[in-house]
Amino acid sequence: MYEFDWSSILGALPILGHGMLVTLEITLTAIVVGIVWGTLLALARLSAIRPLAWLAAGYVNLFRAVPLVMVILWFYLIVPALLSDVLGVAQGSDIRMVSALVAFALFESAYYAEIIRAGVQSVPKGQVNAAYALGMPYSLTMRLVVLPQAFRNMLPLLLTQAIILFQDTSLVYVIGLADFFGAAYKVGDRDGRLVELVLFAGAVYFVLCFGASLLVRQLQKRFAT
Repeated sequence: MYEFDWSSILGALPILGHGMLVTLEITLTAIVVGIVWGTLLALARLSAIRPLAWLAAGYVNLFRAVPLVMVILWFYLIVPALLSDVLGVAQGSDIRMVSALVAFALFESAYYAEIIRAGVQSVPKGQVNAAYALGMPYSLTMRLVVLPQAFRNMLPLLLTQAIILFQDTSLVYVIGLADFFGAAYKVGDRDGRLVELVLFAGAVYFVLCFGASLLVRQLQKRFAT
């Protein structure tokens, strides 16, 4: 029978802590860039300019139809060449973190774009027409009337997508980046305690994600009243 030994976890905490910082950096960067770029994509999809709407729809449909792990590998292979040609960065430089940040930010933008588009469409058209009647241009109407209400309506969905994103960061193991899960796996493999470290990592993910899910539920109840 397998005998559990959890003693190696204590000594691995500094490495696991660094891995968690990598995970959070990828998550927060993808959230910020994803929401900003996703908002622009959503507005482009709703635009009356057909070519712009088609380009935005093509971007969203492309990234939503491709597995995330494949996107990570794409950018891991593409980003080094771009950095070398455009910025003159040496080919041997470690750009795994940059590749992961670019991949997650652009990938998540497609999902945030659809959430934001639905949020914009949930705002009553009467309020948009009222803003136009007051002489407000389209840009000002979106910034002061539509987007504030849209973000309030879709905040639970945005947070839910952030939880999924936090979980998906573990996929960076395919490019050898030591995020929280990758660090736990490497330490466990090194110390011969892979089961314990993977279980510990799973428990940490569960606590953080379950706590965030409870927060989302509270927000949904609050906005429903």
